[in-house]
Amino acid sequence: MDATSAPHYIPPEMPEYGEANHIFEMMQTMLEQLLIYQPKDPIPFMIDHLQRDSDNVPKIVILGPPASGKTTIAMWLCKHLNSNLLTMENLMAKEFSQLAAEATRHYQKSKIVPSRLLVRLIQERLNDEECIRRGWILDGIPETREQALMIQSLGIIPRHVIVLSAPDTVLIERNVGKRIDPQTGEIYHTTFDWPPESEIQNRLIAPEGISELETARKLLEYHRNIVRIMPSYPKILKVISSDQPCVDVFYQVLTYVQTNHRSNAPFTPRVLLCGPVGSGKSLQAALLAQKYGLVNVCCGQLLKEAVADKSRFGELIRPFFEKKMAVPDNIILKVLTKRLNQQDCIQRGWVMHGYPRDLDQAHLLESLGHKPNRVFFLNVPLDSIIERLTLRRTDPVTGERYHLMYRPPPTIEIQARLLQNPKDAEEQIKLKMDLFYRNSAELEGFYTRAITINGDQDPYTVFEYIESGIINPLPKKVP
Repeated sequence: MDATSAPHYIPPEMPEYGEANHIFEMMQTMLEQLLIYQPKDPIPFMIDHLQRDSDNVPKIVILGPPASGKTTIAMWLCKHLNSNLLTMENLMAKEFSQLAAEATRHYQKSKIVPSRLLVRLIQERLNDEECIRRGWILDGIPETREQALMIQSLGIIPRHVIVLSAPDTVLIERNVGKRIDPQTGEIYHTTFDWPPESEIQNRLIAPEGISELETARKLLEYHRNIVRIMPSYPKILKVISSDQPCVDVFYQVLTYVQTNHRSNAPFTPRVLLCGPVGSGKSLQAALLAQKYGLVNVCCGQLLKEAVADKSRFGELIRPFFEKKMAVPDNIILKVLTKRLNQQDCIQRGWVMHGYPRDLDQAHLLESLGHKPNRVFFLNVPLDSIIERLTLRRTDPVTGERYHLMYRPPPTIEIQARLLQNPKDAEEQIKLKMDLFYRNSAELEGFYTRAITINGDQDPYTVFEYIESGIINPLPKKVP
């Protein structure tokens, strides 16, 4: 995580505006384009680049060995994203293109298109208005490291690269049974995906070069090349196993290409964890603080510390603690503001839990300039919460905490003296849960870009989801 290197106070609305409008990513992309194309007059070039508004259209490369399903996945992606599919075949089939005609002659003569000609053909196609406006998906290109470097040297930079993988034995079995519909281009298989319609069955043809020996030769060549291609795409490449149902592969690919990569913009996390009592907010906050150096801001703990320190705020809070009454919002906010304005929170960022608990508190917190840039709601069913909390016990002798199901006491003697905190009684938990869910809908409406996570799973799995939500940029707002 980045943090400001000097103890400067940066108004929170500045980075918020930058992140919400993707300013840093926009400037980074524009700078890349300037350095690649080096226009004589940069100003009109930048204006034209911004007016095109094509930074976020799909720019995808799908690679994989023969029979890995890359063409099928590329076709499905193309339909789903309303983008343009670029294959060797349709690049050569482009009408009124001298390059396409030259590539076709080469292919008919030697079954291969020279790399320089292929790359120029790709560049010509990507300059079409359709590719600028709707993006592109390259299927099986580049085939070599030479092609990858030539493509990059022309400023053609994908945003996502997917490499499909599967064992060679699986790929050979798939390839031998492959059949193609010459009318639609759809791919079928004699074992795994045979069409029910007899009309389609009768017109299917076996493509050239699918024998076991020929497939093994192609696989050997692919493995030699792919290990040299992959280093050309650091940070944007993902390997996905294609040895699973095609639909599962597609959704994994789709999920990846719909993610945004983090820019190099400075980012100081201000994380808010919301959830009912027992949802695991404290544990997740501690894990985030430990891994990323964030300041763990627990509202309840801050109030207890203020009372223990006998500070000015502590003396105001003490009577409410003694009478077991809720501390007024104006006092809580003074304690929170004092903590959040300290230099470690400004520099390192923070993770807050226990506040706000309703819409009014959220408005008050934001009015004082303390606006989180990541908000997570942890959802846990009532039954799981009751199981987590009602079985908690404390040893009055040692102060050790136990859980009758997950961490039982080691001896019968210790178990006999364990005590339950009155706050962990089932009736108290149900009251707190009811109060939280009465307010949570309004809070979710206020924090419109909050991320909801299933908290009823392994805590480290929950942490991975939270971590992903912090590290990755927020998705663009849908107009």
